[in-house]
Amino acid sequence: MSRESLLGESQTIGLFGGRRDDEYALSRGSRLARIGEILQIVRRYDIFHGLTPKGLRRMLEELGPTFVKAGQILSMRSEILPEGFTRELGRLRTEVQPMDRDAVLAALRAEYDRPIEEIFDAIDDRPLGSASVAQVHKARLVTGELVAVKVQRPHVQEIMAQDISIMRSLARYASRFMGDEQFVDLQSVVDELWQSFREETDFLVEARSLEEFRRNNAGCAFIDCPKPYPALCTRHVVVMDYVEGIPINDTARLVAEGYDLAEIGTKLADNYTSQMLDDGFFHADPHPGNLVIVGGKIVYLDLGIMGRLSSHDRSAMGTMVSAVARCDSPGLAEGLMRFSVSDTSDVDQAHLLADLDAIVADYGLADLSDLDVGAFMNSLISMAQKDGIELPSSVTMLARSLVTLEGTVHDLLPDVSIVEIIHAHLRAHSTASELAAREGKRLARESVAATHGLLGAAQEAGLAMRMLTRGQLRVNLDLAGTEDPLEDLSRIANRMTMSVIIAGLFIGSSVVYYARIKPVIFGIPIIGFLGYLAAFVLCVWVAQDIIRESRRRRRR
Repeated sequence: MSRESLLGESQTIGLFGGRRDDEYALSRGSRLARIGEILQIVRRYDIFHGLTPKGLRRMLEELGPTFVKAGQILSMRSEILPEGFTRELGRLRTEVQPMDRDAVLAALRAEYDRPIEEIFDAIDDRPLGSASVAQVHKARLVTGELVAVKVQRPHVQEIMAQDISIMRSLARYASRFMGDEQFVDLQSVVDELWQSFREETDFLVEARSLEEFRRNNAGCAFIDCPKPYPALCTRHVVVMDYVEGIPINDTARLVAEGYDLAEIGTKLADNYTSQMLDDGFFHADPHPGNLVIVGGKIVYLDLGIMGRLSSHDRSAMGTMVSAVARCDSPGLAEGLMRFSVSDTSDVDQAHLLADLDAIVADYGLADLSDLDVGAFMNSLISMAQKDGIELPSSVTMLARSLVTLEGTVHDLLPDVSIVEIIHAHLRAHSTASELAAREGKRLARESVAATHGLLGAAQEAGLAMRMLTRGQLRVNLDLAGTEDPLEDLSRIANRMTMSVIIAGLFIGSSVVYYARIKPVIFGIPIIGFLGYLAAFVLCVWVAQDIIRESRRRRRR
């Protein structure tokens, strides 16, 4: 499916729409009603006079799943909100108001073409967890297996599609009134949110992700995830094995059960590195609520949000991590340039390296165990955007994931950085042949770039010689500290000429004076007097011109 069709170009043509979206029943009337509902809720919480952390969380819950999702993202952004707000918003992950039993059963009946009594022998009334998009219940199949049933909230797709449609229209209008330097590409951000929404609300994607994750980690003895039941999974329901374990953030219970916290933290971070750099398929939301310990295994419970990295992106990521560990600004620049999805030929390399030197000075010179991955990644992404390097959405997703993982691992490994573990993984999993192959690829890539550069230089030199022989060659002179080099050179030449004339007038007038050439007035030859006067006037004019030029340059 093309990007255009995925984003639904025909879904809206303005803030109030004009055409109807058949899949999500979006219309002008529904948009107006939703906008009114949002304004009414926001006005009730009086946001202009200050919001408490609890008030913000309750307002987002009332606004609906799209805003709850935004609150979940903000809960991981301590550089944006104070700690009290991020801690309160963290409750949005597991403490969303649950659906009642009747709503859950009605949602299940709508998904199957047979009575649910023929599928489930029993369904627990109390949910295992309730989130913005769905909630999970423990159940038993008629065949006897204990399962977890993830049920999507009714109409959540229509509500989220409505909100994102409004956001897209607002972003389109905002782009018309904001300058390029001030305007962050809101349209691409909203488009990314839309694509993420489509994947997260299609539970068949999650069922396939469970199967792929199990295949990728089949050889890992300490990582697992629930097994899905594909025949019972639909777009709005996922049925998977029920897993009961110790939450990874319940450190007291883990220690009481005889687990080594450092070992759990190291294995979790090392396996996550394998997901990123070896498989290219990683869990994009590794917060403690999604991780439990069962029988010595780390089990991921929710695979609703997954990220992918191509082999090219994985290589670039490895380059960047190694560069951070070595405080290597040029290596970090190379990794960023390889990540870029836009043309980097116009990037100011000197300015980029200067910015990276500042980032390395702030973060890279400290011990890796003291490195704040969240602040570092945010600084790196902001710097790349400022320098004209457009990073793919997978990189920003990975950055958020690493920040989340760092928070998860911190209680297990308080004195170790994620970057340190990733760098150790790269060293440990790189054999001599792999290192030689990697260096060979790097040498080949740099050789191709150098060859293209030499051929381009030779072509330009040939063109310059042809223009020179035809008298068509022009030279643009650019001198530091000057706007118009030719004008400045002309002014210098004029002053030198005037200086020679002034000197000539003084010398000539002196000769006339001592020769007593007539006519003479008051003992001074008239020709000599006029020569002295002209030299004095010209000297004053040159001095004033120099002073005016000096003042003009200081005012710039």
